[in-house]
Amino acid sequence: MISIDLALKYTPIPISVQRKEIEDAQSLYQQIITAIKSSTPELIELTCEKQTEKKVAVMSDQISAVIISQKDGGAAAGRVPGFFSMVEAEQ
Repeated sequence: MISIDLALKYTPIPISVQRKEIEDAQSLYQQIITAIKSSTPELIELTCEKQTEKKVAVMSDQISAVIISQKDGGAAAGRVPGFFSMVEAEQ
């Protein structure tokens, strides 16, 4: 599965949808990038191929980042790829 994660302005939790094929994921990624670049905000409706009942609609001017990544079985559930947090241990 290929995951497309959207980071939204003023929202700490990303929106995520999945595609089975890399070509479909790349196409969706380009569609979102094109909508972000547009001077006119537009509604982007997304569906998920992994959870077919999952649907989401966002305004293009509210998207601050798009992340495309390969999801594998070893990845920790609930973690967004490419981001991590470091906590300094007290000594």
